[in-house]
Amino acid sequence: MSALAFTHLPHPNKVADEVRAAAIADPVFGRVFTDHMVSIRYAEDKGWHDAQVMPRGPLTLDPATAVLHYAQEIFEGLKAYRLDDGSMALFRVDANAARFNASARRMAMAELPEELFIAAVKEAVAADAAWFPPVDGGALYLRPFMYASEVFLGVKPASEYHFLVIVSPSGNYFKSGAPAISLWVSEHYTRAAPGGTGAAKCGGNYASSLIAQQEAIAKGHDQVVFLDAAENRWIEELGGMNMFFVFDDGSIVTPPLTGTILPGITRDAIITLAKDAGLTVREEPYAIDQWQADAESGRLTESFACGTAAVVTPVGKVTRGDIAFAIGAGGPGQVTGMLKDRLVDIQRGRAADPHGWVTRL
Repeated sequence: MSALAFTHLPHPNKVADEVRAAAIADPVFGRVFTDHMVSIRYAEDKGWHDAQVMPRGPLTLDPATAVLHYAQEIFEGLKAYRLDDGSMALFRVDANAARFNASARRMAMAELPEELFIAAVKEAVAADAAWFPPVDGGALYLRPFMYASEVFLGVKPASEYHFLVIVSPSGNYFKSGAPAISLWVSEHYTRAAPGGTGAAKCGGNYASSLIAQQEAIAKGHDQVVFLDAAENRWIEELGGMNMFFVFDDGSIVTPPLTGTILPGITRDAIITLAKDAGLTVREEPYAIDQWQADAESGRLTESFACGTAAVVTPVGKVTRGDIAFAIGAGGPGQVTGMLKDRLVDIQRGRAADPHGWVTRL
């Protein structure tokens, strides 16, 4: 399957150099897009075929296209980084490929061979490397996704799928400039339940979280944090990031992967880097009441969220109903800063890569 050749279609109207330069000077996350996209088709009788690098443009969908009715859709998010020597690299792209297929299995969709996923991502970066933004924290954010493209009305897995990769130049995820983010605890909405799709990276998980995120923004907070669906007690994750808690003895806790939260690739890297630094990391349930009590007593010194888009983000304040509590001094903590620096240094090629996470392009 790795031998599947990509056809490169000519681009009739690339963005002019000066327009591109203005667009990437200070890109808002997810608002600027590059010239090209990668497309691969699947059909049960053909397998994966028709791999193309082509001009980015609208998709034409029949009104009965399956994804519009039954929501068979999955996606990934990863970044291409510029290294200090001027070359570019991907971070843990193999893990993204594996998680993409785990999501596909949960959603009863066709699996994409991992080597083909990686090849498609590399093609996307090569086509639009000129779009790399010259800003602090700059990267090319890559969005591989797949949807059910069969035209039919009927509740069954589709027999045709369309896989694409689009590219968006990005800077820092949060533009507020605040040293730490503020969280709103959702006590009325849940993101996922046991047996559901919480561990899959599918659009429906995010759609169901939007009303809670909207509530958080309306109340003046940056993000929402979800509790478990069964007891409304245990901390799970944010709308798009995993959570970590740092204690005064130097130990770290993060919610366990029980099927209701996304197995974040950045989360896994943070656990590994923390253990490399000699810290104790426990993957165990952590209750909202305990979070508040530990923060108020000083036992909890730091909290942070992590994900591909936001990398590592300190949490400064948490509000649940009429109660608000601060985390530590309300800003970035030492452990959070250390882990972020170690992660970013590996991603940018400034530090050794002992775990083989970086794929140079």
